[in-house]
Amino acid sequence: MPPQPPQPTKPNTNKFYFFYGHRKPSQNRPTVRGGLFSNRQTLNTPYQPKPKPTTKPFNIKNWDPHFLSNPTPSTSPSPSPSSHAPFSASLRLSPIARFIVDAFRKNDNKWCPNVFAELNKLRRVPPNLVAEVLKVQTNHTLASKFFHWAGKQRGYNHNFASYNAFAYCLNRGNQFRAADQLPELMDSQGKSPSEKQFEILIRMHSDANRGLRVYHVYDKMRNKFGVRPRVFLYNRIMDALVRTGHLDLAMSVYNDFREDGLVEESVTFMVLVKGLCKGGRIDEMLEVLGRMRERLCKPDVFAYTALVRILVPEGNLDACLRVWEEMKQDGVEPDVMAYATMIVGLAKGGRVQEGYELFKEMKSKGCLVDRAIYGSLVQAFVAGGKVGLAFDLLKDLVSSGYRADLGIYNSLIEGLCNSNRVQKAYKLFQMTVREGLEPDILTVKPLLLSYAEANRMEEFCRLLEQMQKLGFPVIADLSKFFSLLEQKKGPIMALEAFTHLKEKGHVSVEIYNILMESLHKIGEVKKALSIFDEMKGSNLKPDSFTYSIAILCLVDLGEIQEACVCHNKIIEMSCIPSVAAYSSLTKGLCKIGEIDEAMMLVCDCLGNVSDGPMEFKYSLTIIHTCKSNDAEKVIAVLNEMMEQGCSPDNVIYSAIIASMCKHGTIEEARKVFSNLRERNFLTESDTIVYDELLIDHMKRKTADLVLSSLKFFGLESKLKAKGCKLLPS
Repeated sequence: MPPQPPQPTKPNTNKFYFFYGHRKPSQNRPTVRGGLFSNRQTLNTPYQPKPKPTTKPFNIKNWDPHFLSNPTPSTSPSPSPSSHAPFSASLRLSPIARFIVDAFRKNDNKWCPNVFAELNKLRRVPPNLVAEVLKVQTNHTLASKFFHWAGKQRGYNHNFASYNAFAYCLNRGNQFRAADQLPELMDSQGKSPSEKQFEILIRMHSDANRGLRVYHVYDKMRNKFGVRPRVFLYNRIMDALVRTGHLDLAMSVYNDFREDGLVEESVTFMVLVKGLCKGGRIDEMLEVLGRMRERLCKPDVFAYTALVRILVPEGNLDACLRVWEEMKQDGVEPDVMAYATMIVGLAKGGRVQEGYELFKEMKSKGCLVDRAIYGSLVQAFVAGGKVGLAFDLLKDLVSSGYRADLGIYNSLIEGLCNSNRVQKAYKLFQMTVREGLEPDILTVKPLLLSYAEANRMEEFCRLLEQMQKLGFPVIADLSKFFSLLEQKKGPIMALEAFTHLKEKGHVSVEIYNILMESLHKIGEVKKALSIFDEMKGSNLKPDSFTYSIAILCLVDLGEIQEACVCHNKIIEMSCIPSVAAYSSLTKGLCKIGEIDEAMMLVCDCLGNVSDGPMEFKYSLTIIHTCKSNDAEKVIAVLNEMMEQGCSPDNVIYSAIIASMCKHGTIEEARKVFSNLRERNFLTESDTIVYDELLIDHMKRKTADLVLSSLKFFGLESKLKAKGCKLLPS
C-alpha cells in the first residue's frame, strides 16, 4: 500500500494576532484581514453584476426654483423667462438674497402687498444685500421699488455698492436716462458721488455709442459736482466722442484736460490724432504729433500705420503722404504693413505711379511683398491703360515665387481686350483654366464684349460652349452680359447679338426683358412689342416684369385696352405690376376718361407696394378731403403737395373729379380748377377739357344712381315690359 500523503493540519483558530484594520483592496491584491502577525485569509466574494441604473425622463419642475416653491403651478401663471433672474445667477446668491428673489418670482415680478409682506419678515436688509439682489435683477421697475423700499428702513443708508448695482440694473433695462439721475439722488440723500459713479455711467454710454450722453455726464461731473476726472477717464471720454463723430466736443474736453494740469499719455495723443485724421484736420493733427514728440515720445511705426489706415478710406491721399513724410523725418522705418497700406491706398486712389515708387523702395529694402500689393498695382495699371507695366508686375510676381490669383488674371484680360489684343486675352483665359483657378463671368465678360463688338459671333458661340463645359451657368451669365452690353454699346448692338444667339438656343426670359426695357427707353416701342410678340410665340412664358414693360409700351401707343389685358395677366399670375406700370396705366386710363378704374388702380398700387408714387398718395388725401365739399381745403392739400415738389397731373385732376362727383358738387370742383387756372397750372383749353370730363362723369354717376334705384324698387322689369329701350339689357 503506497504511502498516503500527509493530511493538511487544521490551522489553530485560537492563535492570537495583531489587528491593524482593513487594508484598502486593489486590483492585484486580495482582501486581507489582519495585521503583521496574523492568519492571512483570502475572502472570495461571488461576482454580482451591477444593476443598471434606471434613467428617468428630465423634468424641469424638479430643478426650477419656481416650481420647487410652487408645487401646483397650474393655479398661477408662470412668469416669462425674461422677467426673472437666470437660475445659474440665483444659485450664486446668499440664502437671504435668494429668499428675496424668490419672493419676487412668486408674485410674477410685480411689486405688490405680498412682496411687501415677505420682505417685512426679514429683520433688516443691509446695503450689501440690496446690491446683491440688484445685480441679478432685470426688471428695472421692480428694482426701483425695491431700492426705494430699502432706503426707507430705519437708520438705513445706501452705500456705493448699492448705488452702482442700481445704475447697472437701470442700464440693463435701457433706462439710461434714469441712471444719469443717480448722482443727484445720491447728493439728495447725503452721499456725494465719487469719480467711480461717473465712470460707470460714462462706460455704459461709451459701450452703447451714445457720445452726447457721455459729454452730458462729463459736464455734470465737472461743472455741477466739481469732480475732476483722472487721465484714464479723460481718455475714455475723448475716445467715445471721437468714435461717435463729435470731434469738436472731444477737443473741448482736451482743453479742460490741459486746464486741469494733467500730463498726456500716449493713449491721449493717439485718440486725438485719430479723431483729427477722420475729420480731415491734418494741420491740427500734425500739431498734436509735434506736442507728443516734445512731451512724451515719438510715434512708432504702428501709430503711423494706424493713421494711414484711417486716412486711406477717407480718400485723403495728400494727408497720407504728409504722414509718410513725418514718419521719415522721425526716423521711423516703415514695416511691411505700413508699405502695403500706403501702396494699396495710392493704387486705388488713382495715384499708381507714386504707389509704384513705394513698391520699388520696398523691394530694394528686401521686404516681403504681399500678393495683394501686386494685385492692386496690376489693377491700377490696367485701369490707366498701362498693360505692359501690369505684365511686368506679373512676371515679377511669378519670379518671386507667388502664383497669380483670379483677380489679377481678370484685370489683365480686361486690359488686353480694351487694347484690342483679344487673341492674347483668350490665351490668358486658357491659362487660368489650365491652372485650375475656376474662372467666372468677370473673366469671360471682356472677351464676350470684344467678340460682340467685332461681330465675331462664331468665336462668341465657341466661347459659350467652352463655358458650358466648364460648368458655367451660361443663361444666367448671358443675362449679366446683355445688361453690360446694353449699358456700354446700346440696345441696337445688343439686339444684333441676340439675333445670332437665338439661332443657337441661348435665350431666356431675362434677356428678353433686358432688350424690351432698353428699347422702350430709347423710344423704340414697336420693336419692343415685336420682341414681346415673338416671346409669346416661343416656348418661353413671360413673367410679371415682361408684362409690366409691355404695359409701358402699349400705353405709349395709346392701346389702353391691351395694356389692361396685360395687367390682368399679371394679376392672374398672383404677382404685382411694377410701380412704373401702375403709374403709366393709371395716367392712360385718366386720358380716356375711365376715372373710376384709374382710382381703383391708385388704391391697388398703394396697397401692394411699399413706396408708391407721390401723386398716388396725394390722390387719396384729396379724395378724403373732398368729403367735406370744401374747395379751400382741397386747394390747401394741393399747395402742400406742390411744396413737396410734386406738380399736379391728370391723376390729381381725375381724383378731384371722382371725389367731387361722389361726395361734393360741380360748383366746388370748378372752384378748384379755376384756382389752378389763375395760377397758370392749367391752360384755358385744359380747363375746358376737365370741365367737360367733370360734367360727363357727374352724368354717369347720376345715371348709375337712377339705375340702382330702379333695380332696388323693382321698376326695371316693368319699364322693359313697356318697351323702354334706354335701360341696358
